[in-house]
Amino acid sequence: MTQETRQRSALHAIAFFEATKGLAASAGLIGVLDLLHQDVRAVVMALIGRFGLDPEAHYPSLLLHYAELLPNADVHMLVALGLAYIALRFLEAAGLWLGKAWGEYLGALSGGVYIPFELIHLIHEPSVLNLSVVLVNVLIVGYLTHALWQRHQQRVRP
Repeated sequence: MTQETRQRSALHAIAFFEATKGLAASAGLIGVLDLLHQDVRAVVMALIGRFGLDPEAHYPSLLLHYAELLPNADVHMLVALGLAYIALRFLEAAGLWLGKAWGEYLGALSGGVYIPFELIHLIHEPSVLNLSVVLVNVLIVGYLTHALWQRHQQRVRP
């Protein structure tokens, strides 16, 4: 397998990952919009009960907290932000899949923005999952930065 084939495969894998995040965000946005027409707190309590979780535990209580905020949310802003995130993920995925430099820039920048926040979250709540999120993001941003550096070096050399 040539270097170019490996690089193209890596970019396709990252593109697939980003497109998957876009699909997940789409499903999440549809789910949130569907919840706006229901008693969100009752739905969350039913979910917590269904899975036998303690409502006072960290994540269930966090879910309940956001369930109480949702009915008062600015729906237009929520939809606008959700659609912007989804568009960014799909645009990034398309650029990476096609091997475009702008896709690599977009991926490195959009992924790099999250790293400080992910590190802060990891420090405050250390877990294997949080560490994995940081490592995957650092690897992706590092790889895309390396790919951009290689592009730059190819343009500089005759």
